[in-house]
Amino acid sequence: MTAVGLAGRLAAARAGALVGREPEREVLDRMLSGAADAPLVAYLHGPGGIGKSSLLRHAARRAQLGGRRVVHVDGRFLDADPRRLAEAAAPACAEPGAVLLIDCFEQCRPLEAWLRETLLLRLADRAVVILAGRNAPDAEWSLDPGWAHLFTALAVRPLDAARSHALLAARGVPAGRRHAVAAFAGGNPLALSLSASVPAPAPGTPWEPTGDVLATLVERLVGDLPDAVHRRALEVAVQAHVTREPLLRAALGDEDTDAVFSWLRQLPYVEATPEGLHPHDAVRAALAADLRWRDPERYDDVRVRVSLAGLRSVRAATEEDAPLRAAEWMFLFRDRSGPDHPYTYRAYPHIEDTPLRPEDVPGVVRLAEDAEGPASAAAVAHWVRRQPAAFRVHRYKGSAAPVSFTALLRLDTPLAEDRAADPAVAAVWDLMAAVAPLTPGEHLGIRRFAVQRGGHQGPSPLGELVTRRAIGEEMRAHGRAATFTVVEDADRWGRHLAEAGMPELAAVEAGGRLQHVFGRDWRLQTVEQWVRHRARAAHPPVATWPATAAPSDPAGPVPRAEFAEGVLEALRTWHSPRAFATSVLLRSPLVPPGCADPAAELRGAVLAALDAIQTDPAGVRAHEALTATYIAASRTHRSAARRLGVPYGTYRRHLALAKERLIEQLLRPPAAASPPRQECPEGSPSP
Repeated sequence: MTAVGLAGRLAAARAGALVGREPEREVLDRMLSGAADAPLVAYLHGPGGIGKSSLLRHAARRAQLGGRRVVHVDGRFLDADPRRLAEAAAPACAEPGAVLLIDCFEQCRPLEAWLRETLLLRLADRAVVILAGRNAPDAEWSLDPGWAHLFTALAVRPLDAARSHALLAARGVPAGRRHAVAAFAGGNPLALSLSASVPAPAPGTPWEPTGDVLATLVERLVGDLPDAVHRRALEVAVQAHVTREPLLRAALGDEDTDAVFSWLRQLPYVEATPEGLHPHDAVRAALAADLRWRDPERYDDVRVRVSLAGLRSVRAATEEDAPLRAAEWMFLFRDRSGPDHPYTYRAYPHIEDTPLRPEDVPGVVRLAEDAEGPASAAAVAHWVRRQPAAFRVHRYKGSAAPVSFTALLRLDTPLAEDRAADPAVAAVWDLMAAVAPLTPGEHLGIRRFAVQRGGHQGPSPLGELVTRRAIGEEMRAHGRAATFTVVEDADRWGRHLAEAGMPELAAVEAGGRLQHVFGRDWRLQTVEQWVRHRARAAHPPVATWPATAAPSDPAGPVPRAEFAEGVLEALRTWHSPRAFATSVLLRSPLVPPGCADPAAELRGAVLAALDAIQTDPAGVRAHEALTATYIAASRTHRSAARRLGVPYGTYRRHLALAKERLIEQLLRPPAAASPPRQECPEGSPSP
């Protein structure tokens, strides 16, 4: 076979392997056919491996079949010298109808203005130009009224599920393996193609990409990163559903997160949306899987940091925003929900989530009767009278009729009327009496109803809204001793609840229907501990029931690692009362039992410890660093360094030592601590 024959067969094979991309191909084909209204310059942009080069090859083949001269330039072999590009593109300036293709244009981006204003004006008559790069084009293309009609930008997006499966089928991947491969690859053709080459796993073993595939993907999709801080930032972003500066700051600690966030925002595989930054799915999957394969401990550490930051975000949110913040936290656990998981973790603008209104009551009771029978309707009617504020009602925009509802009950005393009206709640009180009854200031949370029109309790947007609100309320509750969830469909939800630390504790018959009761005792595991535990990749079941014979002392000792993290979090949230009021330190010896204002007491203890560390010059510097950074609320760490008049590197060393010194001071027995003092007004000098 001749070389020409081989080249032709190779081009034909590549053309046959190009799946999807119909809109992009249509634009390129119109350009190459010389259509009067077609643009003369097209700019393909998207992350690595998304298929830009394949589209360039498609354009080259169509141009050659049409008898056009093709001039192919690889941006990787150019530099910022315009003469190099002019020399490479010279044939397109000499031959009418030539097609100039420039691949990897991100490598010579400094030449974009020169290309637009100088080189393209030299091209021969009827020439067509197609650029391909990772970054979006310069805004000047569309701002210039002349180029606006001759130029088009084509964002190359990930393939949808159907086309991803079609590509895998073309690569010979068996149907039973395609879903796992497509879910990992996130619609990125390079990730799909590389993953298709992974040998079939042993029977009964789930498919996973190999280390070689992961290394290649990370190199091709992400490339080199500036330093370890930027790598950590990207590792955080691929775990979080959406990254905003507060989350990045909480996860990275003392790094200069405003600059790192700006860097993330410019990456070609990160999309900036009104909610925040979203990495492309293929980058998420490849980076996360690669880190888990290379360094499981760091992988867990990143997830724990993101999980704790999510908890803080929920607690700092308003009551209406808390469910959406809880949904963002739930994103960490999407891989544990199975292939039919329908959640989007975004807002549902077509569904209203409102408190119960008086006019809703007949519809809510009727929904309960239609879905679960008269006994359930009677229980709903009882709790509507007893705790109307516990109910949330969902309806579609433009309609007044409820389509689902839930009740998140809060109980602190077992009343005879509640037991008589609701067998499930009676069972809950029996469970509590058998282990550890509530003490003053404690209460129970019970997710008692989750009723949808039609009666099913399967996954749906309505069910997701119920779960979001329940988790958000759980994370923000104070004094909660235990939580219970009552569901009918235990086969569907039992495994998920058990994985979340809520085993089934009882099954109660009401009106001929079985209600299953699942529970968790927060006196065995705090919310902070639960959030940490849930985030770990391999998390063995944690016993959260039955409770101990006597409830734990809320002012008892906090583990040192948790105490240290609590001190740092107290500093970070010093000017956020809502977040500060949920500090784990509130149950430490720093806050005496029965204190009238625990948050104020804790603030006084921290300020007293700050005063006490000023025993030597190093302690004075530590006091100054902590005060300038947190108490005086400098906007960034660099601004705090400027305020102190020291180099940034020196400031960071002082700050790290200062935190250690403050933690050691706060861990000293109360007798050794300095007497509390009044808090200084913001920005005023310490006495």
